[in-house]
Amino acid sequence: MNDLSPLSFGLAPDSDCISARQFKALAELIQLETGINIKSSKKTMLEGRLRRRARALGVDTVGAYCDLVIGGQVDPDELEHLINAVTTNKTDFFREPGHFDYLTGTVLPLYAEEGCRQIRCWSAACSTGAEPYTIAMLLDDFTSKHRGIDYRLIATDIDTEVLATAMKGIYPREQVEPVPAPLRRRYILESKDPQRQEIRIAPEIRRRVGFGRLNLIDDSYALDQPVHLIFCRNVLIYFDKQTQGQVVQRLCEQLLPGGYLFLGHSESITGFKHDLTQVAGTVFRRSS
Repeated sequence: MNDLSPLSFGLAPDSDCISARQFKALAELIQLETGINIKSSKKTMLEGRLRRRARALGVDTVGAYCDLVIGGQVDPDELEHLINAVTTNKTDFFREPGHFDYLTGTVLPLYAEEGCRQIRCWSAACSTGAEPYTIAMLLDDFTSKHRGIDYRLIATDIDTEVLATAMKGIYPREQVEPVPAPLRRRYILESKDPQRQEIRIAPEIRRRVGFGRLNLIDDSYALDQPVHLIFCRNVLIYFDKQTQGQVVQRLCEQLLPGGYLFLGHSESITGFKHDLTQVAGTVFRRSS
């Protein structure tokens, strides 16, 4: 890559910063590909993440790297690496626990009463896997106590690196501290080596979660069946209003009538076209 001459976007090749013009062009490219709206206040953050990509390609400066990307002078795979670099992947087990209380206290008992034989769930921005594994533990625990009910769980993300981590199911020991002790004993494997401060999700849970890459701004989602539950939390906040509305509408299309959509605590669907009714804090139910 070093023999490629960067295009001029108003920045000297030896600069290790992004010019305003470069930032604008790069932000437009990222929004086009992912829907993520990167504000100018995030310029320093973006520079830091892209410096790692510049080093990986052997490019001297982040400015030169940006010129190559904007000018289409990188391999197609680099766009995936770029997306991986700019996505935010904060996640925890039992994050926003009120949602899981509502799931186990209201939603799952209701489906059991209605005679549902298979509960289908989608974790729509799963990051490194803490959310889908949390859901899987709860679904597995519930269905083990209610004979005749099974579950399916799919988990997707746009970032291929976090998906690879999620599929391994290995985490630092302190990350699973929020998991209730009964579930931890049943579904989490401790290392026999006390020096290894990590755990692994039990194989019976890992087998129950299907992982795959999916971009939420795509025109349609490749789910084979509509689902009862969608967790799409703390994702809409990265999109502009128009994209938020489009994503909410497509999520609704994947929900069965009477199905539930769980959003992040700071997210809202006010003003968007949908057939959802709020039933709890940032929990919405599709009309039957």
